[in-house]
Formats: sequence, structure tokens, C-alpha cells
Amino acid sequence: MQKSVRETRKYHERYIEVCIDDSGRELEYSIIGYGTPILVFHGGHSNCNEEFGYGELLEQGYSIITPSRAGYGKTNPQLGRDIQTACHAYLTLLNHLNIERVHVIAISAGGPSGLFFAAHFSERVRSLTLQSAVSKQWLTSKDMEYKAAQILFRPSTENYTWGMIRQLSNRFPKFMFKQMAASFSKLPYTQIVTRITDDDIEMFRQMNNRQRSGHGFMIDLSQTGEISETDLNLIKCPTLILHSINDSAAPIEHAHHAQNHITNSRLCILESWGHLIWLGQGSEKMYDELINFLVNY
Repeated sequence: MQKSVRETRKYHERYIEVCIDDSGRELEYSIIGYGTPILVFHGGHSNCNEEFGYGELLEQGYSIITPSRAGYGKTNPQLGRDIQTACHAYLTLLNHLNIERVHVIAISAGGPSGLFFAAHFSERVRSLTLQSAVSKQWLTSKDMEYKAAQILFRPSTENYTWGMIRQLSNRFPKFMFKQMAASFSKLPYTQIVTRITDDDIEMFRQMNNRQRSGHGFMIDLSQTGEISETDLNLIKCPTLILHSINDSAAPIEHAHHAQNHITNSRLCILESWGHLIWLGQGSEKMYDELINFLVNY
């Protein structure tokens, strides 16, 4: 694999690179910061430009490595033919960067990737943190959300969908947050709005501006059934599970399922407004739990 990492990086400046696996497939990734490395498996519709929670981790002196998962960004969709192939690519990335061990953070639809990586490449993982993470079979063809995703976020239409969302979010950020809030929270909007500030809505707007689905979200939907209880039982590293009780995108049952099958795990149920646990009232507790966990491992 060709060396592509810049040896000198400005503090907190994000560099985006592409490396090639042994089969000639591209894997896009970003690196930001210095210090103990964290490997982040981003959520659905995201990529190596993910930002939620990064500022707080950088302030604590961590380096963050974020591959665009299979089908997202410039990463070859063929890496997503199954979750094992994808995780072998992430292992190749760590070898490419000469990194022996990492903390792993798996977010939302990136949960299966993080769980499989921690289960089958345990010698490379210091700890595992699940944030609003999918841990078992998720959306299926019986679910309305699945059917809608097949229309809105398939590769042939997702650019148009996100283009419309970006335009509306930039012009009417509060309106768009209100329209999309039910996708993330079980709470009525009258309760959600009391827990959200204008700064949170600005961060939500920025999220909508960096979101794309590519081929990745369809791959995500096909892979959630690939993570098994056997995989979870293999995870031995210290594991922190952070999940909001009000999450409507990945219900709290995913968190309980992970805790029940990962031996060395601790579940922290958050009272925050929903799926995006980095935003709004209660996010401070999430950050405190995360940082306190990481410093011990």
C-alpha cells in the first residue's frame, strides 16, 4: 500500500487521504489532531468529514481517524460486499498508518462495523464506545422507513434529496429542524424545543450540509443483519454504551441488546432529546461519561 499520510500536520487541521487496499480498492479517510488515536465509524449518510463530538475529543488531546465507510465519500462500494471485507479494509488502514491499537467509537449505523471490528480484531482495540449505535437487525423491508429510504437515498436519487435538504436547511434552519425532529426523537416537538438552543440548530444545519448517502446507506441497510449475538459475545474490551432513552432512529433496545451480549460493558442511558446525543440539554453528561471512560483505557 502506498504511503499517503503526511508526517507533519497543523494542530487540529483535518487532512483527507485515500489509501489502496491489497485488491486495489480505494478507502478514503481523514486524520485530525495528535495523541492517542481514536478510530471512528461514522453513522449513516456521513463520511470522513464527520464533526459531532470531535472538538471535545481534540481538546482532550486525542487524534481522530475517520474512514469513509464502504460506499460513502470516495470509498469503494465493493468494500461493502460484506461487513468482514469492510473491516479488513479498516485493519489495513491501521497497518498503513503504523498504528497498533486504537479506541473505537461506533456511531448509529456504524455500530455493526465497530462491533465486528472489536470482536474479530480485538488485539487492535483498546476500548469500544457505542453512541446511539445499531447493534442488531435494524430497518427491514417491512418498515416504512426502509421503503422511504429505498426511494430517497438510493444512489440515483440521494444527491437530489440532500440538495433539497441543504437548500431548505440553509434558508429555514428552524423550520427544517422541526420537520426532521421526529426522525430522531420520540418526544413531542413541544418538549424537544425546550432542550435545544440556536447553537444546536446551527450544528444541525451544518450536519445537513455535509450529509450524503452515496451507495453507503443502502449498504448499511443490507449489513445490519450481519452482526450476530456470537460477534457481540466475542467482544472482550471495555465497552461503554451511550444511548438516549428518547431515540427514535435507533431505539433503546439496541443499547440493551449490546449490553446483554458484551461481557465487559456498561450502559449509560441518557435523558437527552434523541438520537443526536451531541446536541442539546444532556450532551454534557454524555461527554463527561465518554472522556472519563477513555482516560481509564
